[in-house]
Amino acid sequence: MQYFISVIDDKSNPGSLDKRPGISAFNERLIADGYWVFAGGLADPDAATVIDNRGEEPVISDGPFVESKEYLAGLWVWEAPDLDVALALAAEASKVCDRKIEVRPFA
Repeated sequence: MQYFISVIDDKSNPGSLDKRPGISAFNERLIADGYWVFAGGLADPDAATVIDNRGEEPVISDGPFVESKEYLAGLWVWEAPDLDVALALAAEASKVCDRKIEVRPFA
């Protein structure tokens, strides 16, 4: 089963920026162990654009779709045999990248 892994940051208490070597090593292990599907870091929420084309004309708004202290800073998609494995990997990911992690299975 595939899981969407959200990396959650907080502007009032952001994770440290010196974690890249550890994150790279963790990613290499995910690849070697067959869990890696995709990953990416995201730009600041201020760089987001929301498009709503459910009405007559598209409405384009600058900024994230919801204002919040916490925001999505990055993501992984993992292939894991079950939720227990995904949660164990997420615990490691949280430690490695110094941020909260949300695990959500794909429907």
